[in-house]
Amino acid sequence: MEFSNSYELLIELKKKNLLKNSSKFWWPGFGTFEVVIGAILTQNTKWENVEKALNNLKGMGLEDIACMDWGYLAELIKSVGFYNQKSKRLILLSKNILRDFGDFETFQSEVDREWLLNQKGVGFESADAILCYACKKEVMVVDAYTKRLIKKYGYEFENYDEMKEWCERGVEENWDKLSYLYEDNLNLCYARFHGKIVEFMKNVKK
Repeated sequence: MEFSNSYELLIELKKKNLLKNSSKFWWPGFGTFEVVIGAILTQNTKWENVEKALNNLKGMGLEDIACMDWGYLAELIKSVGFYNQKSKRLILLSKNILRDFGDFETFQSEVDREWLLNQKGVGFESADAILCYACKKEVMVVDAYTKRLIKKYGYEFENYDEMKEWCERGVEENWDKLSYLYEDNLNLCYARFHGKIVEFMKNVKK
């Protein structure tokens, strides 16, 4: 596989038909509060562990989590590790969403990256995952898989935002050639681009 920019990387990954069995926007529960929960729980653990916790939280929304006892929530999410810390942070985040936005729908439309990064336990990757997959924003998520892939082909960046900007720039500069493939929806493109990287790297020998 050869590429000189993120557009060429996306085209190479697209040829591999990596998401044929995935939902349209790849992340389960796209556009719902479940994504916010998942973005916090998936930190430092495997997605399989997150799925177990999400099954225990099935049907629980923003207000349910905000009002929950942290010890009870910790028991429900025990499979993800660091469950006491994640329980407290998820409850605090939920309360802050209600305080500053009133409801999840308003949060989706009005939240920005700065607000998210000011929340305890929300880093760059978690913030962008929430923006892209929960709030349907035109934001590319980059993660450890992304870093490992592009480093393998000779691209290294000083920080998260530089890598993110590189991924977005190649797509945006070639959007005229990509638009028809993604229903003129840049959010869809970024969601599937990130998903393709993750699914590809899961099968690459370390």
